[in-house]
Amino acid sequence: MDRFTIEGGVALSGSVRVSGSKNSVLALMASSLLTEDRMVFANAPRLRDVETMIEILEGLGVRAGWESGDEVCVESGEPTRIDAPYDLVRTMRASFMVLGPLLARCGHARVSLPGGCAIGARPVDQHLKGLAALGAKIELSNGYVEARAPRLRGASFAFDLSTVNGTQNVLMAACLADGTSVLENAAIEPEVGELVAVLQAMGAQIEGAGTRTLTVRGVSRLSGVRHFVSGDRIEAGTLLVAAGITGGEVAVSGVEPSDLTAQLAELRGAGFQIAVEEDRISIAPGAELRPLNLETAIHPGLPTDMQAQMMALLTQAEGRSQISEKIFENRFMHVPELLRMNADIHIDGTTAIIEGPRRLAGAPVMATDLRASACLVLAGLAASGETRVRRVYHIDRGYERIEQKLQSLGARIRREQE
Repeated sequence: MDRFTIEGGVALSGSVRVSGSKNSVLALMASSLLTEDRMVFANAPRLRDVETMIEILEGLGVRAGWESGDEVCVESGEPTRIDAPYDLVRTMRASFMVLGPLLARCGHARVSLPGGCAIGARPVDQHLKGLAALGAKIELSNGYVEARAPRLRGASFAFDLSTVNGTQNVLMAACLADGTSVLENAAIEPEVGELVAVLQAMGAQIEGAGTRTLTVRGVSRLSGVRHFVSGDRIEAGTLLVAAGITGGEVAVSGVEPSDLTAQLAELRGAGFQIAVEEDRISIAPGAELRPLNLETAIHPGLPTDMQAQMMALLTQAEGRSQISEKIFENRFMHVPELLRMNADIHIDGTTAIIEGPRRLAGAPVMATDLRASACLVLAGLAASGETRVRRVYHIDRGYERIEQKLQSLGARIRREQE
């Protein structure tokens, strides 16, 4: 098992390019099940979650794998199995997205329920309600979802709440349904928009991209495409915060700035100087780091996936900050580890109250989930002394070679075997 050892106190400087979006590429790989043709995804990040999706697709009898350094190729042909097992699905909730396209393509799919999650319950009821509205017969047995439908049929369905993966799952299924589907209260995160664009390139007839109402006219067949995966907006936000927490000046490229509108607004509010170019965002320190009152929200609000990183940053702000977590319960698991590093944080229900500035001190800490890992790395960059972050396999799920990117900016961070 690996760990990161960090010697803090260095102001980061330079430029860095983000990898392809984890959350986008996983849905795009699932969409490959909708066609027998070859699909190629360039700028794909080499992450543990991408490897898991490759294993799931291979388990369905699909040819999938790396074709070059950053290209994933999927050739579905005719899937020979319709089962996605628990041992793989439990490690990555996004793998549940094979259910919709597999059902639409083969008429039958059996996928393990993903179960719980370290950051709280993340139910899949909206996925199942949407597929049932399209005519699927859904059965739950022994921890698996079994769905059947000789041919899905178009229907109108309104999601009870905004769900990115639920929207993507039902949307993919609707593309091969017989007739027209109208999906109301659809998620509008950039990853949904990217999936819509790829499905349209494959031949899907979808209207309403970027809105909460998607109209899908089903077709009988979709074609393969080659697609360049967009830059990861959460990685970009994390790297900007890394610069901010160390008082550095960094330019982050390879990402669409409009995908980070909420994050950039909050960083400006905290006093940072932000400059935006075509696919490049630069950050520099201001006169002082000001406190913030933040609330996570669905897009276009502040992503819950940036909550932990912003908390690390606000330990250095002058005064009292608050962060309210409105998306997931149990997503303050990084707080006890920050307290070990001399942070002053109090939890009141779903709100964290942060008093600053605090001089963070290096300490051994343990990551509990992907974004908590990033939070602790950022805290280590700002702390005096040595910080050792254990269980970095969490961060490897969503950040490609994060330590190398930080090293290129001057950070004293190294990966070690425990």
